[in-house]
Order: sequence, then structure tokens, then C-alpha cells
Amino acid sequence: MAKRKRLTPANPAFMGQPTTPGSAGQPTTPGSAGDTPLPGSGLRPPIADVASDAAATSALRDVSAAMTEARETGRMVAQIPLDQIKLDYLVRDRVAADDAEMDALVTSIRDRGQQTPIEVVELAPGAYGLISGWRRCQALQRIASDSADPVQALALLRRPETASDAYLAMVEENEIRVGLSYFERARIVVKAVEQGVFEDQKQALRGLFGTASRAKRSKIGSFVDIVQALDEVLAHPHRIGERQGLMLAKRLEDEPTFPRTLIRLLSIQPDRSAETEQALLSDLLAKGPKSLEPAETVPKKAKTAQMTERELRPGVKVSVDRVSGSIQISGHAVTPDLRDRLFEWLERES
Repeated sequence: MAKRKRLTPANPAFMGQPTTPGSAGQPTTPGSAGDTPLPGSGLRPPIADVASDAAATSALRDVSAAMTEARETGRMVAQIPLDQIKLDYLVRDRVAADDAEMDALVTSIRDRGQQTPIEVVELAPGAYGLISGWRRCQALQRIASDSADPVQALALLRRPETASDAYLAMVEENEIRVGLSYFERARIVVKAVEQGVFEDQKQALRGLFGTASRAKRSKIGSFVDIVQALDEVLAHPHRIGERQGLMLAKRLEDEPTFPRTLIRLLSIQPDRSAETEQALLSDLLAKGPKSLEPAETVPKKAKTAQMTERELRPGVKVSVDRVSGSIQISGHAVTPDLRDRLFEWLERES
């Protein structure tokens, strides 16, 4: 039988390690080869490096997976270019932003940065839809208009399962941070139904304001009638208070001709201020239904006899009622421009 040779450690010089006198060829303790370096050899067993690399790779993979999960579940704030965010992804519940509040928000973000992230949903790679944070995005847009550098928005990525979840997130965020007016709450109910998010207004009220009291939902439902009748003609609907709105909703319900009367009066002053609109609504609501109906107590012939007519110029005729003092201007030369200038003159004189 051939004699077995005893294995000796590798020469450190072959592995680029400094040699120690007397170390080459030094026998190892039986059973210890590959476990520990020889005394004074400076060698590290290869298996240790392999294990270390595998552990580092595994740890890096775990951290990467954890960060990806945190981002996708909305637990990590991301920086997203503002121009990649679609602000009209949802029909917004907020009708207008107060100028003073917006100026304060812009100043705060300029001085301290964006303190609270917005919420977005990823529509496609590099494209996001805004769920909540409309006012912050408006402030960032104003800052971007004065800056040459691209503006980034701090955002949390959300994954709403349904469109109703997205609308609910928007409503809840505004209810918590800056309370909506009753008109704005009712408007989002109407728009959510129009978008097909909910089947009807009753379902939308419960879905969007399920945590509100029954009395509050009832008030929002009353304002729904105002939105449906006057959303297109009111210039400052968010200024309508609870009491005034409930009175207005009652008149809209009880008097079929009331909307036409109100729309006609509002159309006279298309560029009215919030104060002017509020005064007009208050004055109209103070009048009873009969005062808004056209008086027909005077026979037509008698009425004609009390009218004085005068032609100011070709195509412009003025009729004055000597009893009531009312003035009527008619003729083919009464253009919209003439009417607007007349209104401006009357406002200055009054």
C-alpha cells in the first residue's frame, strides 16, 4: 500500500501574503486545516470571505425590498418633479383658495420647505395623479414660476383600490386640514356622481361623509340643490354660510321660478365681488315670494298711458313709467357694450 502524504499549508508567498520565517511547510494541527490561519501566516480562510459577501448581499437585498415596500405602501416620502403631477386627476372639492392663506403658505414653503407631503397615485412611469394636497401644489407652482430650477414635491405614493377611495382620501385630507364649505362638500358629491364614482347622491353622501353626523349629511344634501341650480352662475359660492345656504335651498325647493329670478339678477353684474354677491343673495332672500312676482294689477292700456317714451338717438329709445319711476331702454342700437358702460355709470353714481 502506498504511503499517504501529509498535507501542508499553502505557501503564503503564492497568495501574495508576506512570509514569516519558519512558517512555510509548518504542519497544522490535525483537523484544523481550513478553519483557522496558521500562527503568523496572516492568511484568511476563503470560506470566510464567501460567507461575508453572501451576508452583505442578502442584507442589501432585504433593505432594498423594505424600501420598495415602504414606498409602494405610502410609508416613505419621495421627491417627484412637480411637472409630472396631474393636478386635475380628480375633480377637486375646493372651489377657491383664499388669497391671504395662499400667500402665507407660499411664504412658509419658501422659508421652511414643504413640511407636509402631498398624496399621489402612480398613473404610469413618470406620471402621477394628485389625490390630496391641491393647495400645496398651487403654492409650489407659484414658487416654480419665480425659479429657474425645477421644483420637486414631497409626496407619499398611494394605491387606492377604487376611485371612491381616492375621492374619500381627498375629502378626508381637506376636512382635517382646512375645513371645506358646505357648498364645496356638496359640489364634490355632485361631481363624484357625474364621474360615475357613485351611483347616486345618497350613496355619494354616505361614501364620502360616512363619519359625519346624520344632521351634517342632511345639510350637505340641502346644498346639493344649490350646486345643481347655481354652480355655473355663482362667482363666490364658497362664501355662502350654513344658515344662508339652507334658506336658499328652501327657496329653490318651494319656488320653481326662484332660480330664474336669481340667475337674471346675477347676470346683471358678471364681475361682481364676493361682498356684492353676498349682499344680493341676502337682499333677495329677505324678500317674500310675492315681491318677486311681476305685478299685473294695472291693465295693459292704462300702463301704456302712464309711459313716456323718448328716443335718445336712432336705435335707442327710453321709456319712463311716471307712476313707478322705472326706466326701460330698448332698440337695435342697445349693444352689450352700451349696456356694460351704462351699468358702470350707474354703479359709480350710486
